[in-house]
Amino acid sequence: MSLSSELARVRQAEQSAVAARTQAGAQWQALAARWRASWTPGRIIVIGLTAGLVVGQARPLRLAGNAAWPLLRSLAPLLGDAITMLARPATPPPTDVPNPGTPDADA
Repeated sequence: MSLSSELARVRQAEQSAVAARTQAGAQWQALAARWRASWTPGRIIVIGLTAGLVVGQARPLRLAGNAAWPLLRSLAPLLGDAITMLARPATPPPTDVPNPGTPDADA
């Protein structure tokens, strides 16, 4: 194969990769919006009550003994931070900054 045909093939692959990345980003944003919209206050209350009932019926602290209580106390802030990060709206990347991996960034 000639160099020009290889360059054309590489450019085509790069364009396909950019298109796939753009589509994946759009799908991810749509999923995140649907996920946030589905968490209505009523659903949160029902899930919380259900989880409380399941945990109450399992009685995990009685089975684990006294060792589980410090573990739960140390994991609670971590879970709170994770929930806060998931609930934070995603900001799209800036579109005016060139990608350093593309050949147009040097021009």
